[in-house]
Amino acid sequence: QVQLVESGGGSVQAGGSLRLSCATSGYTYRGYCIGWFRQAPGKEREGVAVIARDGRTNYRESVKGRFPISQDNGKDTLYLQMNTLKPEDSAVYYCAADPASRVGCWGFRAADFRVWGQGTQVTVSS
Repeated sequence: QVQLVESGGGSVQAGGSLRLSCATSGYTYRGYCIGWFRQAPGKEREGVAVIARDGRTNYRESVKGRFPISQDNGKDTLYLQMNTLKPEDSAVYYCAADPASRVGCWGFRAADFRVWGQGTQVTVSS
């Protein structure tokens, strides 16, 4: 059984930083990739960043260069370093793992991910 637990969310002023963490258990880094999605009120869930087993990454254009994704040496904890935060980054952020295919990773297809965390709220004020 794979489980994901997120932490690190909170409230911050525009331009500030937060680091999200996702602790994994059961089967570390199950599937081709693991990553972050987010969902704001009234909007669809969207992919933010993913990292594959070989270390390759993919980012949504709006966060590229601002939100590097990484893992610890044991690959049992996933991170999202969120820098230069903007109000439009406000959302509930979810850790997702065990994608059904590589297409689910590179195409940010939420429906392809079979294990999800409970989410952590990020609020950015101006």
